[in-house]
Amino acid sequence: MNMIQNDYLQALEKSTKAFNDETDLAPLIDFVGDKRVVMIGESTHGTVEFYKWRNAITQTLISQYGFNFVAIEGDWPATEKINQFVKNKTYEDANQALGHYDRWPTWMWANTEVAEFVEWLKSYNQNFKKNTGIHGLDVYSLFDSMDQVIKIMKKIDPASVEQAEKYFSCLNQFSRDEMTYARSLFKAPEGCKNEILKVLEDLLSGRLEAKCDSPDVYLDLIQNAKLLRHSEDYYRAMIFGEENSWNVRDEHMLDTLESLLHHYGNQSKAVVWAHNSHIGDYKATEMVNQGDVSLGGLAREVLGENKVALIGMGTNSGAVLAADAWDGPAEIKMIPHGRSESIENLFHELGKKMNGRQLFSIFNHAAKNGPLSKPIPHRAIGVVYQPESESRRNYVQSVIPERYDAFVFIDETNPIVPIGSHFNHLKFPETYPFGTRI
Repeated sequence: MNMIQNDYLQALEKSTKAFNDETDLAPLIDFVGDKRVVMIGESTHGTVEFYKWRNAITQTLISQYGFNFVAIEGDWPATEKINQFVKNKTYEDANQALGHYDRWPTWMWANTEVAEFVEWLKSYNQNFKKNTGIHGLDVYSLFDSMDQVIKIMKKIDPASVEQAEKYFSCLNQFSRDEMTYARSLFKAPEGCKNEILKVLEDLLSGRLEAKCDSPDVYLDLIQNAKLLRHSEDYYRAMIFGEENSWNVRDEHMLDTLESLLHHYGNQSKAVVWAHNSHIGDYKATEMVNQGDVSLGGLAREVLGENKVALIGMGTNSGAVLAADAWDGPAEIKMIPHGRSESIENLFHELGKKMNGRQLFSIFNHAAKNGPLSKPIPHRAIGVVYQPESESRRNYVQSVIPERYDAFVFIDETNPIVPIGSHFNHLKFPETYPFGTRI
């Protein structure tokens, strides 16, 4: 270890504590508990410890600090099934509800840790007469959102359904396959954009709000309407590159988060679950040089830094559930030790020094100056993962105390355990096209 790394390690130690159980995390939770939005990340989508400790932190934020909903890096329509389950509006068990996550990679949300959390949230709502929700932030659900718009309109405004279905018929030729629609734009660049916009002009005018039997139904209608527009924008940006498709996605996430905060009330508080690449502040990474933004960075700018807390999570080694290629089967893959100069390896060395395999750091003002202000490699593992090439593909230069307000480190981790759910190969990959970044 060179002098620069040693200085970094000494500075990092001043901000770091070891933990064994939930009570040891009290200083971290106290640190973020007064924020309006707490975002909790992960450096992979297939690590059981990340889900476990994210569950624990979130449960405390809900039960002791009054947080009103959880917003996840998942599709809105599928996650609304979970929202109905935890609010006792359906009688499915957690595994049945999670079966609605049929977009690859299903293990990202249809796993035992998420099942445990949603069962807890359902019980919490029942026992304390709460209405704590869970909602999806992502942008991919073009066809599912179209279905949900038609379903709601049939109930609240049957007279307008025929016209809406006429416009939506433009999409019927694509066999409910978002990838086929995206590719069709090469030959017919206009796609179905104009037809979608004609439907949305009416839906977003607000005239249907009074016809909905609850604010939740109206929220579902409006969010699916926005998704039709934003998902079409996303696929168009992905194909033509006129806009950054990554940015279309994260900007939609922020728009959805703001809508949810408005829906739950002026004093509402949110927990967000997403990959580190989304919740970390883009301005503290090389993403900013590529023109990329992130949900966490945008939230700081729009909602105010004093109202947003960003918590990253990482590991040095172990195993993860991931695939070799898009639509490939999930496999247990070994994670090699972090590069010598990486934050992962420095946390590993710090853990040996502190005799702790689980650490958390809180980056106050003092921590953001001095040695910790230097950029350092930070690993991001996607749902497509090839360990043999990660040293050159999976690291992002990051100023850690600027990218996050706090960080949770697990030295050696294990793969998530998926539950049985239907797998739909026709649906667009949940994390396309940046498998190594999300």
